[in-house]
Amino acid sequence: MQANSIVQQPEGQTVHEHARDQLRTQLRRLWGEVAGGWAEHAERVDERSAQLTRKMLEVSAPRPGERVLELACGPGGPGFAAAALVAPGGDVVVSDVTAEMTAIAARRAHERGLESVSCRVLDLEQIDEPDASFDVVLCREGLMLVSDPARAAAEIRRVLAPGGRVAISVWGARERNPWLGVVFDVVSDQLGMPLPPPGLPHPFSLHDSARLTGLLRQAGLSGVTLTELPTPYRAASADEWWTRTQALAGPLSAILASLPDDEATALRDRAAAAIAPYSGPAGLVIPGVCLLATGHVERTDD
Repeated sequence: MQANSIVQQPEGQTVHEHARDQLRTQLRRLWGEVAGGWAEHAERVDERSAQLTRKMLEVSAPRPGERVLELACGPGGPGFAAAALVAPGGDVVVSDVTAEMTAIAARRAHERGLESVSCRVLDLEQIDEPDASFDVVLCREGLMLVSDPARAAAEIRRVLAPGGRVAISVWGARERNPWLGVVFDVVSDQLGMPLPPPGLPHPFSLHDSARLTGLLRQAGLSGVTLTELPTPYRAASADEWWTRTQALAGPLSAILASLPDDEATALRDRAAAAIAPYSGPAGLVIPGVCLLATGHVERTDD
């Protein structure tokens, strides 16, 4: 029986639905396992994405007294930045699908004294919040990593109040993001396995701008627009780039961690050689492109 066949299970669930549930469980585990790397490199993650975060807040325009939800928050950067914009009287919920990731954001919010920020474990595909409960939803580099992005987009629309705004970023095409594409290429060549692994959502899953905007329009959002933003990757050396990328790469991290020492060293050397063309006097500057999609919920007539 094929995993994508739509037939009923005894409990009333289809095989397709059952396969998605299994995938969600697998993804939660994989991202929970790399939470330590995200904690270690949280400041660098926010530093690299600072321009993107500013643009997300510019287009979603959180205002004093409003409620903001950040989904797939990782270290929590966009939500933290939004907290200053909704004061006084507003509040921010930063959330991730794993408790391990959410704990990182909670600790960082506490260290910053952000009393208006709370942290929750929330699934993008089934957001445990009431309908129309937020004025702004932010999702930085998370929507492309879920098993059913259409379902996630519908959930985002559901929790937005009339007049609510959304800002969602995803990575552009693989060939335009060699900071990660090179890693996939060298690992795939050396291990003889396709990367990203078949069946797993991955960083480039939503690189097609038409598909991304279509998902938001089909979810019921209005005024959907898309902007490309350059997001270069900077590192002092190839070793720094490799170490940081390996630590943050989710499912790929587990593959790399399982390699024998000699194979891991050979792979690291191949990666350093492949990324060398981007090296200069200031270290590595590797191109990167993300897509920023925005939209809003129409206000209802009084």
